[in-house]
Amino acid sequence: MENVMKIECPSELLLGLHVNIERLAEIVKLEAAIALFRKGKISSGMAANWLGISRVTFLFKEIEQGGVLLTDSVDDFRRETKLL
Repeated sequence: MENVMKIECPSELLLGLHVNIERLAEIVKLEAAIALFRKGKISSGMAANWLGISRVTFLFKEIEQGGVLLTDSVDDFRRETKLL
C-alpha cells in the first residue's frame, strides 16, 4: 500500500520556480530524502528506493547538493593506518 501526502502549493510558487506541479513534487521529494538522509533518519538505500533511483545515483545527487559522505578526522586516519 502506498501512502500519499497532499501539500498545498500556491500558483505563484510554480510560476516563480518555472516548473509544473509534477516537477515541483519531484524537487520536494528529492530535497526531503536528502534532508532525512543527512539527519540520519533514513539510509541512502532507503532514500534511493523511495526516489526510484539507484543508491549510487542518490549519493551523487547528495554530493551535488553539497553533502560530504566521508568526514574522517585525523584521529580516524591514524586509527585506520595503524592497522596496516
